[in-house]
Amino acid sequence: MDRDELVAGLSQDILTYVMHGSFPENHVAAELKPNGLDERFDDFESLVRLHFILKPGVVDFVEALPKRLRNIKTGTETTTTVSRGSVSGRIDWPSTVKQRYSTNPHNRALFVCDDRSESYEIAENIVLKRLLSVIYNTLDDCEAYLRADYEWVTHRWRENLELVDVMRRTFERNVHVKRIRDPETYEPTDRMLQRAETARTPLYTDAAALLRSYRDSLDADREAMTELLEQTAITPDDEETLLELYVLFRFVAAIESLREESFTLSTIVSDSQAIARMVDDDAEITLYHDNSARERGLSFVPENFEKERTDLTRSEMVQRETREVLSTYFENDEFRRTTGRPDVIVLEIDADGRQEYLITEIKNSTNPQTIRSGIKETLEYLAFLRQNGEFVFEDDTAYFGSGWNGLLVVQDIEESQTAALDEQRSIRILQASEVESKLRTVLESVVN
Repeated sequence: MDRDELVAGLSQDILTYVMHGSFPENHVAAELKPNGLDERFDDFESLVRLHFILKPGVVDFVEALPKRLRNIKTGTETTTTVSRGSVSGRIDWPSTVKQRYSTNPHNRALFVCDDRSESYEIAENIVLKRLLSVIYNTLDDCEAYLRADYEWVTHRWRENLELVDVMRRTFERNVHVKRIRDPETYEPTDRMLQRAETARTPLYTDAAALLRSYRDSLDADREAMTELLEQTAITPDDEETLLELYVLFRFVAAIESLREESFTLSTIVSDSQAIARMVDDDAEITLYHDNSARERGLSFVPENFEKERTDLTRSEMVQRETREVLSTYFENDEFRRTTGRPDVIVLEIDADGRQEYLITEIKNSTNPQTIRSGIKETLEYLAFLRQNGEFVFEDDTAYFGSGWNGLLVVQDIEESQTAALDEQRSIRILQASEVESKLRTVLESVVN
């Protein structure tokens, strides 16, 4: 499957599961965010804001903003006042006569006056102020990253960093912008957006178009989500991230199809390692991604790490020392695990207490050496899978489970014959385009 196919599938998945509250959006946002960003961008809205300001149309808008603000539109506001002895503005004689007779008919020094002044209280300006607020606040959060040498930063932001300062000065000091009130939480309304969209001034039509596209992205509009994913700046590893997320959502869909209406998909709390949990009267299936499911007492520690050093073979000593070197050199746990960590774990607990596991490794490659490495890693996960310190597969004839407990997903292999699922051994291998149609068969073999 190429990138466009993965993006198309993920756009629908995010709309179906994430934005309907049945899948943790923060997990998806954390996986899709460009490298180098901190945890502030692990929520979906922040990720949308980041990609929004990287859009060429936003950069164009900011570049043209100072000149365009000279032609900002204003309205006329009429303020009615009652004065005694002085006149300010135009005298409203009918109201003046009425006011005099209602208070003191002989008071010829009382006047009702209409004072007209320039007003920024128009729909178009509310739309503009909301857009400027989004850009200003996001730039404030992202300025350090825009100034750093990240590949995902739009070249025009990096090459013209004065734009950040221009935007800040404009928002904080421009006399016109300051006179526009801050929009209410619910503003701009759809009617306000429509007014701006039909304005004759590019300042307002462009602002309305950009703000509407931003809102559509937040609402997970299909086209907007596709655009967001297509514009996600990627490094080589991120192609694999897209495939991982695609497979993850296929797991959710396959599990739902197993139990149909009887299964309930529940959102997992943010501090849980689980991504989703499916429960019915007979079983509970918990889905993990990119972690070792420690809350279930699962681990992947090779047996030789428990031996005394004097009992190790030369080969085992090399593995042990490799782990020690990694542990000493790297502070990040991700680099310390010799056996790595599986990308997806599906855990099922039946009512009778039986537990089954499906360990999935994903390789976004057709390279034979990479696939060989993926097979080895998947077999290691199975052989060293432990629950509460005890090996899950104890029998030396079944270190790898039933043959259906391990799954390797690789990219589509062209011009090469591969074995059918029931002809494979020890683990099962699926190509990316086969996942949607064949994953349910794998799950059924594990569950049943």
